[in-house]
Amino acid sequence: MGFFDFFTGKKKEELKESLDKGLEKTKDTFFERLTKAVAGKSEIDDDVLDELEEILIGADVGTPTTLKIIKQIQERVKRDKYTSTAELDRILREEVASLLESKNRPEAGHLFRDLPAKPFVIMVVGVNGAGKTTTIGKLASQFHACGHKVVLGAADTFRAAAVEQLKQWGTRSGVPVIEHGMNTDPASVAYDAVKTAVDQQADVVIIDTAGRLHNKVNLMNELGKIKRVMQKVIADAPQEVLLVLDGSTGQNALRQAEEFSKVTEVTALAITKLDGTAKGGVVIGISDQLNVPVKYIGVGEKIEDLQIFDRHAFVDSLFKRS
Repeated sequence: MGFFDFFTGKKKEELKESLDKGLEKTKDTFFERLTKAVAGKSEIDDDVLDELEEILIGADVGTPTTLKIIKQIQERVKRDKYTSTAELDRILREEVASLLESKNRPEAGHLFRDLPAKPFVIMVVGVNGAGKTTTIGKLASQFHACGHKVVLGAADTFRAAAVEQLKQWGTRSGVPVIEHGMNTDPASVAYDAVKTAVDQQADVVIIDTAGRLHNKVNLMNELGKIKRVMQKVIADAPQEVLLVLDGSTGQNALRQAEEFSKVTEVTALAITKLDGTAKGGVVIGISDQLNVPVKYIGVGEKIEDLQIFDRHAFVDSLFKRS
């Protein structure tokens, strides 16, 4: 069951419209180039596939994933005797859907409602500017709206703006924020946040962390220490390490994901800012090239525009002709 299946009527329509709108730049650019590539051509030949390869790479799907998709299409054309360029949209759609399905395991329930643990501890990582703190605020708001008691931990203590921004989100959402101010020990903040969550019988605790990649050893040590001190309170904390990536940076987002995966065990991805870019294909590439599921995507400014990634709805929006 997909994310959108948990909603009915107007709410479902609003969420789908938001997703459609958020992917408009990618979709419009993609189909404009695809239409030009097949103009005046009646069959799927090598020239058409070469053009399609360039288009997919231009949408930041990435070279390895693009080559995989092209190979699958070539095999289908040969096996099933598809020749008409009119079939290309459908074949491409099916291959992308198949790829996303193989990489993103279906969720058993609604992520904002059905929690795997109590408290469910999420440690959020990502470079500065990726939308990490905003993503945390939106997650907190949505968990809270589902009736969960939420605690936030402001452990990005190297940027005063991060602490203040998280406090603003806490006020806005009616969620307490545990903070020690700037230039304090991040692990101490994380410990206090998890301890508070346990003492207050909270359902969810979300820990912000510093977004520095310039010194991998220091970052590894810092994230490792944060994990260790949280485990003094909850043995298996954090149950999730969520990496936030800026989708508008295209393949740079993939490189960031690879770098963070070297310093900590990333278990889920949130890809933000897809509404402001024509590089939405990066979701496909990241999903394919990393053995980590895409869990959330950001398609706008509103709280509900941080959506649980529904691969079926994503493909439908991406391939919906205007």
